[in-house]
Amino acid sequence: MSKKSKKVQDQLDESQKTQVLESENKKTVSEQKAKKSANDKTKDAKKKEKKNVVSKKTKETMSELKKVTWPTFKDVVKRTGVVLAVVVIFAVVLLGMDVLLSYLSSLLMGKPFTFFG
Repeated sequence: MSKKSKKVQDQLDESQKTQVLESENKKTVSEQKAKKSANDKTKDAKKKEKKNVVSKKTKETMSELKKVTWPTFKDVVKRTGVVLAVVVIFAVVLLGMDVLLSYLSSLLMGKPFTFFG
């Protein structure tokens, strides 16, 4: 082979190599795009699924709230009064225990008893 034909052959080989590399790059880019679009589709599907779950739970909750028997205003006032009465009774009992224990501790220490001290 002559030098010219060898150079031509080398140039052809290089051009074929670059074409092969370009086609491989195009394939990898297209594969990456395909993977990305597939990931986007799965993300969109997951978002839709979450929205469906939330809307389903909301509908179920509203359905259950319709079944609830709500107390009348009179019942609410009555029960609130009972709760307040129990709280006052316990406050008085705790105050009495505090005063008694303070008195006993002042006797043990030999100090005079003071109600607020």
